[in-house]
Amino acid sequence: MYRSIAALLAAASCASLAQAQDLPSAGSTTPALTLDDAVAAAGGSAPAADAARAGIDAARAARTVAGLRPNPTVQTQVENIGGTGVYRQFDTSQTTVSLGIPVELGGKRSARIAVANAQTDRALLAAAITQADIRLQVTQLYIEAVAAKRRANNAAEQLRIAKDTASAARVRVQAGRASPIEEQRAGVAQANAEAGVERAMRLADAARTNLARRIARPVSEPLNATWLESLPAKGYGPLEPINATGTLALAAADADLAVADAGVRLARSQRVPDLNVGPGVRHIAPGDVAFVVTFSMPIPVFNAGSAAVSQASAQRVQAEAQKRMTALDMEQAITDAQAEEANAATTARTANGPALAAAREAARIARIGYREGKFGQLDLLDAERTLADTRIAAIDALAAYQNAKARLERLTAPAPEQGN
Repeated sequence: MYRSIAALLAAASCASLAQAQDLPSAGSTTPALTLDDAVAAAGGSAPAADAARAGIDAARAARTVAGLRPNPTVQTQVENIGGTGVYRQFDTSQTTVSLGIPVELGGKRSARIAVANAQTDRALLAAAITQADIRLQVTQLYIEAVAAKRRANNAAEQLRIAKDTASAARVRVQAGRASPIEEQRAGVAQANAEAGVERAMRLADAARTNLARRIARPVSEPLNATWLESLPAKGYGPLEPINATGTLALAAADADLAVADAGVRLARSQRVPDLNVGPGVRHIAPGDVAFVVTFSMPIPVFNAGSAAVSQASAQRVQAEAQKRMTALDMEQAITDAQAEEANAATTARTANGPALAAAREAARIARIGYREGKFGQLDLLDAERTLADTRIAAIDALAAYQNAKARLERLTAPAPEQGN
């Protein structure tokens, strides 16, 4: 009986036991897999990162293409190869071979290079955005894996308490101090606790598998469970305003506007016709040779390029408006994320402080009172159920805070310096 009492009293420290199960033992040489380790492992193997790197390579190749000059052309023209009179004979034919060298006018080449440079900067920024998204995804999976492990540990602790409660009920029934229905209730509670352990362990395995899939390697080492408990100091008052300038989202809008500006310049350069000039040699039978020079230029009659300029200008206006919309949306999203993080921190501190302490004390008193016959079994089961729900709420509150913090960090992630 004293062994059962000691086991019941030990439940008050179950939270610290649950935390210890997530950490390496004192003699273990296996370091914990930290969040930064997981992010680093995922950053180099994620398909999204491969796609971003391919986008950068494509943009740089496009920059090389934009800087190339147009190829020259070789033209051969044979005249007077047939006809009437003196032109019946092939000997009267004239052959002209000329080389055409396109001369781009209006700054087309520099305009193309400007577009390619802007697109390269946008591709580099897209890669930075991809890395920020990968960090958020891995962080969320890491949080879920740690929280799921804690839920599984809590379920295992509740099963141990349910078994001890069932044993105590059996002793009370055998001693004639309680109705047999108490033993039945305790058995039902134990069965439910066993099912809860099975569900929680399955979810914990799934969360760890999802994390391993994202970082492209098995997760055999323990996770850093204490990181989940890192909460900010209590703070009250209005939220500090955060300027969206310099964030990844606004930098992407700026890059899109730069691409549109370069597109307007390119469209305007296309309105200037190019000149095609080159030397040639004409062979005149019976062996005479003459040198020629060719000049050609298209006449912008049907397509003067004004429609393309209008299109590029409209796209530039659209990009500018999109930038203003992005700034407003980002400032609103950051404000909401700040409030969400602050509220989640308040909830987590309460759930893991006064609420959890009160639930533990109520369960402890109910166990002692049940053993001494001062409380009924329903009171004990209700106290244990409240403690279990409070522990789960505390774990969920910690996970909610860390998720809110990760989303705020993603929104306010600074854009890399230009040229990096």
